[in-house]
Amino acid sequence: MSRSSREASRLLFATAVEQGGYFTAKQAKEAGYDYSHLDYHVAAGNFVRRDHGLYRLANLPPSEHDDFIRLSLWSRNRLDEPQAVISHESALVLHDLSELLPTQTHLTVPAGFRKPAPEGCVLHKAALVPPDVEEWQGMRITTPLRTLLDVARGDISQEQLDKAVGDALRNGLVRRSKLLSAIRENPGLQRLARAVEQEDTKAF
Repeated sequence: MSRSSREASRLLFATAVEQGGYFTAKQAKEAGYDYSHLDYHVAAGNFVRRDHGLYRLANLPPSEHDDFIRLSLWSRNRLDEPQAVISHESALVLHDLSELLPTQTHLTVPAGFRKPAPEGCVLHKAALVPPDVEEWQGMRITTPLRTLLDVARGDISQEQLDKAVGDALRNGLVRRSKLLSAIRENPGLQRLARAVEQEDTKAF
C-alpha cells in the first residue's frame, strides 16, 4: 500500500460505512489495498468476500437493507458504478406503502444490462431519469410516484394498490395532482386511476 496501513484502513472504513459495510475491489485499491492485501484480510477474517470483486467488513453488523445494498453493488458496471435501482414491490415496501413481503427482489436496470438475475431477483429494464430515483444509504430506490406507476402496471391486487395510493396521498409522499398528471400522460394506468377515485370517495 502506498498509503500507511492506518490511513488506508480509515479510508476504506469510511467508504464501507456509507455502503452498509460493503466495498468493491476497486474501492479498496483506491483506498490503498492491492489484491494481495485483500486476500490476506479475507484469510485473516477481517474481510468477507461476498461476490466477484465485492467484499464486506467482517466487524460491521449487517444493515437493515443488507441484501438491497449487496445487489446494488453486484450490479456495478466496468466503471464500478451500480446500475440497479430498487423498484416495484420492493420499493413499495421500503416506502412503507405495503404490508406485503415480496418473495422476490425487484430491481430496475438499464436496457443494455447483461448480467443474469441472481436467484430470487426480478430485473425490469427501463430508462429511469433522475426525478424517478432517490438516493438512500448504499443504494438507489424509485420514488414513491415512480413506484406506484410501476406496480400499477404489474400483478399487485387492486386492493393493495388502493391502499398504497391512499397511504402515499395521506402521508404526503405523492401529490394528487402529480398522480393525475401521470395518469393522463401514460396509457395503461386505469387501475391507478381507480385507486385515486377510491381515495377521493373516502374524502367525502
